[in-house]
Amino acid sequence: MIPISDDNPTLRAPLVTWLLLAAIGATWVFIQGAGLNALALVSSVCNLGLVPGELTGLARVGLAVPLGDGLACVIDQEPINRLTPLTSMFLHGSWGHILGNCLFFWVFGNNVEDSMGRLRFLVFYIVCGLAAAAAQVLVDPSSPVPMVGASGAISGIMGAYLILYPRVRVNMLFIFIIIIRIIPLPAWVVLLYWFGLQVITGLPQLNQIDAAGGSGVAVWAHVGGFVAGLVLVKLFENRELTSRRSGWRHRLHPNHP
Repeated sequence: MIPISDDNPTLRAPLVTWLLLAAIGATWVFIQGAGLNALALVSSVCNLGLVPGELTGLARVGLAVPLGDGLACVIDQEPINRLTPLTSMFLHGSWGHILGNCLFFWVFGNNVEDSMGRLRFLVFYIVCGLAAAAAQVLVDPSSPVPMVGASGAISGIMGAYLILYPRVRVNMLFIFIIIIRIIPLPAWVVLLYWFGLQVITGLPQLNQIDAAGGSGVAVWAHVGGFVAGLVLVKLFENRELTSRRSGWRHRLHPNHP
């Protein structure tokens, strides 16, 4: 099931959400070559992606991690490594990766921005992304595998949405073979189901940490970002905006919770 929209109107144009989406898109096209240039894609992932073992110093310098087509990431000690918890948030590994993240970001991000205000939302997004990166490093501190993607920060937005708007209906696209339906579900069902999948997927990884390898999906970054969103949302929420939004939403959808 894929979220495509929600019944949660905004009071103001979500400028920060648009700008972040534009920054993610520009990074994918101009720095990563839109996935069309293998060398540009791998170089960006290796040099600007987060490698836990490089940050902690637990991965052996010179260790090569194959990424296909005769290309590999090599562990180094470059100063840029300290910035990768931030730069990795704007990188992606494929078209499916970036489009999926951007869709989730659009569905849930505009409402959270509208509930915090633009500056608070920007800080919240970055803090959740950093918390997500920290969670992945904590779980697998010696991994030489680069981590990229906005999903950790977006997970924080989803955690915030769960607290702010648990009963708002999210329209889910359901596809099963030839059956296609749009099913409205309460946000708490959608978000808790998603979070449960991340935890279930991540638990086996706790017993399979390997300094020479690692998981292809940074599931614990998703978990860490989501928990950060849950915990921090009330510190960033603008209660006046939330109250105005609730009144506006109920006027537009009087029969919805």
